[in-house]
Amino acid sequence: MTILRRFDLPLQWNDIVLNTSIGDKYIVQPWYQFPFIPAGLAIGPASIGPRVGQGTTVGQAVEGIARQPEAEGKIRGTLLLSLAFMEALTIYGLVVVLALLFANPFV
Repeated sequence: MTILRRFDLPLQWNDIVLNTSIGDKYIVQPWYQFPFIPAGLAIGPASIGPRVGQGTTVGQAVEGIARQPEAEGKIRGTLLLSLAFMEALTIYGLVVVLALLFANPFV
């Protein structure tokens, strides 16, 4: 395990070291860490927002089925379709985060 001279942190991932050495120590290029900040900030709203919408949708669907039991089939079909669309938003957010992490334009 190499100790970073610049940050005094233990280094375990070899792929974040860009072969920039000072003597026998390695340093991490500061621009290489930029995609981690927006990735962390993007995954929160991308997962919390649709979850709030899903909770509201399920609550309204249960309320609608309780009010009109004969319309259960239509309400359930619409509910499942809308839940699938909301889940797709979460998956799109995950794809954006993975693109920020693994398709780093700076490398």
